[in-house]
Amino acid sequence: MRITKVYTKFGDGGKTYLANGEVVPKTHPRVVAYGEVDELNSFIGLVRSELPEGLKGLDNILRDIQNDLFLIGGDLATPSDAPFEVKRMDDGRVKWLESLIDRYNGGLPPLKEFILPAGHRLSSLLHVARTVCRRAERAVISAMEGEDINPQVQIYLNRLSDLLFVLARWVNHRMGTGEEYASFK
Repeated sequence: MRITKVYTKFGDGGKTYLANGEVVPKTHPRVVAYGEVDELNSFIGLVRSELPEGLKGLDNILRDIQNDLFLIGGDLATPSDAPFEVKRMDDGRVKWLESLIDRYNGGLPPLKEFILPAGHRLSSLLHVARTVCRRAERAVISAMEGEDINPQVQIYLNRLSDLLFVLARWVNHRMGTGEEYASFK
């Protein structure tokens, strides 16, 4: 059996490679953006690990989202002028998220006030995932200011944060936890 080392020591100097072989600092906007997406992917993995038996149907959706996030990481790590093709995020996946938002939001009471990110543990985890997603989106937008980045990446993350919000509400509703409304005293 061949053992491959996980460490290369190259990153010890604060540098890393983009997918096209270009050496950049670890603070490069693309690296920051795909790092934020990686954190989001890991957090969604935590959400999946917390799914109770009655909500296991969400597992397939969240696994598909994790795969999309890996695709986004590759999209972000590969400049548009790379000498090879890479699968990029497209509007079909955004439309898929929109269909999920419509489906899960359909049975929820309309929002009339701000809700607190609280309730059932799973709902709270989904709210945290939503805020991590928003941070990833901001990192992508920041990277877009100086880099040619596929706009579908930002759109997907924007829609994903909406879905995570709806799923958090849906979980509270489904688990009978209810929602707490923000109080502006």
